Amino acid sequence: MSERIRIALDAMGGDNAPEAVVEGALLALAQAPDIEILFVGRQPEIEKALAGKTYDSERVRIVHASEVIEMAEAPVAAVRKKKDSSIVRGMRMVRDGEADAFAGAGSSGAMLVSGQAIVGRLRGISRPPFASLMPTQAGLCLMLDCGANVDCRPEHLLEFARIGSIYMENIYGVASPKVGIINIGAEEEKGNALVKETFPLLKEDPNLNFIGSVEARDIPFGGCDVLVCDGFAGNLVLKMYEGTAAMLLSEVKKSLMSTLLSKVGALLIKGALKKTLSTYNASKYGGAPLLGLKGLVVKMHGSAKAEDVKYSVLQCADFTRLKINDKIRVYAEEKST
Repeated sequence: MSERIRIALDAMGGDNAPEAVVEGALLALAQAPDIEILFVGRQPEIEKALAGKTYDSERVRIVHASEVIEMAEAPVAAVRKKKDSSIVRGMRMVRDGEADAFAGAGSSGAMLVSGQAIVGRLRGISRPPFASLMPTQAGLCLMLDCGANVDCRPEHLLEFARIGSIYMENIYGVASPKVGIINIGAEEEKGNALVKETFPLLKEDPNLNFIGSVEARDIPFGGCDVLVCDGFAGNLVLKMYEGTAAMLLSEVKKSLMSTLLSKVGALLIKGALKKTLSTYNASKYGGAPLLGLKGLVVKMHGSAKAEDVKYSVLQCADFTRLKINDKIRVYAEEKST
């Protein structure tokens, strides 16, 4: 049997930990025979969550970490102070080669700080971004940055575009990914100083298939494989995207259940509606990887449930099998020379 892919999980991070983390990881374990799960966190709580469950015990290990970084804590201070936290311990495992990837649903700030301070940036990468996949009418779009770097310079966005193109080309097989920049208008002369200065850099880079500006209202319709922006704008777009989707789904359900006739109609369209909605289920594409580090770090949503965890684990396995970090490393080294 080939060497297993070792995926460390922050068992203590997120609203539904450790139960959802354990359940999701075991679902992934059953689906991918070449992975090994390393639960990082308080051993008694993890053992309790594992109790009564059926799984291959040879592919599951608990790595005890006595501390937990809470969501409200200042990230830098927490990472420095809590050396035996599940996040810090997991990051050290990636750095030291004890794990091939680390995923967690805990503090985004702590994940970002410890990822850069412990795992470290690839030489040539100045600002590792959070990259999030968004389902669109035309397929998938990778948006970066989604919150790691709220203030950026034009060269950072150029970096995001190159990294995002590598990701989409190698993970999803998109030949010559179409790259766009989020803007307030389609015209080249529009935008703030960052967008105006970044536009010509993207346009002139021979390694990019740059298609120009993309307005936020056009994102759901697709037509773009990679979207770049600073982390402030990206986080706003992502959360508006998620909130709008949740609101529309709630309203559709409410309308379908409002009268006897609409309930009959709901039964008739149930299959087609379920199929359509599954296409726009962002959770099945995993979490947001922090691209440009020396190892793989993936941030899951804070409210991640078992299915979300499962897909994030499978995402880590795919990323490792396809050696995406090695491909980003080649670009980073060329950039730094």
